[in-house]
Amino acid sequence: MIPTSAPGRGVPGRIDWSGPPPDVAVDLHGNGPASHRPLSRLRPARLLAYAHPPARTAGPPWREDEHERDRWCRLLSWYGIPADPRDLRIPAPERPSPAPGAVVIHPGADAAARRWPAARFAAVGAVLRAAGHRIVITAGAGEAGPAHDVARRAGLSESAVLGGDIDPPFPELAALVAQARAVIVGDTGLAHLATAVGTPSVVLFGPVAPRLWGPPPGPLHRALWHPDDEAARPGDAHGNAPDERLLRITVPEVLEALTRLPDPALHPARPTLTGTGG
Repeated sequence: MIPTSAPGRGVPGRIDWSGPPPDVAVDLHGNGPASHRPLSRLRPARLLAYAHPPARTAGPPWREDEHERDRWCRLLSWYGIPADPRDLRIPAPERPSPAPGAVVIHPGADAAARRWPAARFAAVGAVLRAAGHRIVITAGAGEAGPAHDVARRAGLSESAVLGGDIDPPFPELAALVAQARAVIVGDTGLAHLATAVGTPSVVLFGPVAPRLWGPPPGPLHRALWHPDDEAARPGDAHGNAPDERLLRITVPEVLEALTRLPDPALHPARPTLTGTGG
């Protein structure tokens, strides 16, 4: 993989690669010529991509209203590479959790449109702390300020924050989530990690419907969303202000959703919901 970037989450105009033509290039950005062109210029032996009719690009047809895991597994299957969108789990980390049995709260996301207000995350954390649950606030690189703000408002110590100045090391983060009681998170990467390790979660949605980006159906995960209609993408997922649908989710609603998660004791190698800690 070659790291690339472009302003505003756009497609890079070129890919800096001076080596021989790759055997395979895969377009995971979308179905348009903007992402096809820089890959095609590498002259790969095979380009795996969705069809784009004006350019007559080979590949399966794009479907706008399709869950991401179905979309990319369908692309691979079309090219003869077996991929099952129901196969979501990764092996449980072998290392111990830095906070076994904690409730993990992740207030960050890469766009403000998908960030529930810090004050509300803190209110949830304060209620859980008062009930005797251990809380860990996770944060990606550059999110130290908001994460510590949530911890402070919730009455937690600075040591309750994992990450922030840098991304938490993935093995440590995966162990934390895998051995957590539950995860409370917006529509961002940590929600997918909770799905992958089988940890119960409450996931908060705003600009994009859970049917496109959400966890699989079933009792293990609660997806909260308050749309105006059935539109799958009613808002801008990369907007610079919290989406109005996200703001309709209340603190009591999140707390109630937590009570409806299955008891982690029902799952192998999981702690019970009762416990102490601050």
